[in-house]
Amino acid sequence: MTKVTAQMSVSLDGCYTGPRDAANPQDMSGWMRGPEAPGFFRVTRWAVDATAWRERQGFAGGEQSVDSEIVAETFAAAGAYVMGRRMFDAGEVPWGAEPPFRAPVFVVTHRPRAVLEREGGTSFTFVTEGVGRAVELARAAAGAKDVAVAGGGELLRQVLAAGLLDQLDLHIAPVLLGDGQHLFGPGLDLGANEGIELVPTRVVDTPGVTHLRYTVTGRSKLVLDDRGASGDLVGPATTQR
Repeated sequence: MTKVTAQMSVSLDGCYTGPRDAANPQDMSGWMRGPEAPGFFRVTRWAVDATAWRERQGFAGGEQSVDSEIVAETFAAAGAYVMGRRMFDAGEVPWGAEPPFRAPVFVVTHRPRAVLEREGGTSFTFVTEGVGRAVELARAAAGAKDVAVAGGGELLRQVLAAGLLDQLDLHIAPVLLGDGQHLFGPGLDLGANEGIELVPTRVVDTPGVTHLRYTVTGRSKLVLDDRGASGDLVGPATTQR
């Protein structure tokens, strides 16, 4: 069964890049020289060092490791991708004639553009009808494989808020950025008494990163819990330390 999955590397304080350039937030031409890039490359270092990632980019070298196995697993599972327009704009030139996706990519955007065909099986279709429509098209294109939300963080929040995400993989780098773009926050469109529940299904710890996998079970109502005062347990048993 096709799942909608997402991968995101974050710092221990929850940032997936450094702070956005306030002077020109939509101009991606100078992204490598701006404030976002240093934090982004720090939290994704584990992947850039992995043999599987480097091979997919057409680079030599890298480390054969558990991290590399997780990168390879991620690529193998994806039959189609969904991404935001900022990510596409930042990657279009660096990805070159043969991007690493090797599958259909659906770009959520307000700016129409003709389908862009690349070598190696990658195509970019620009979807102006919203994130739900992009996921729908990606599901149809994925076959028996999964739909992978490629990023960035804004798009992932939209997919999660819309209740479209089935599985979330967080790769937590052991670094505090202090300032940057946080993956989670008000963009999830949650009410005061509402949360999104997740069930942890895998933890893999390596020297450079901790890989966490969650099944997303959906929104739930938050209730006041007086078990600490009364001693009575209501609902699933939990232990707090």
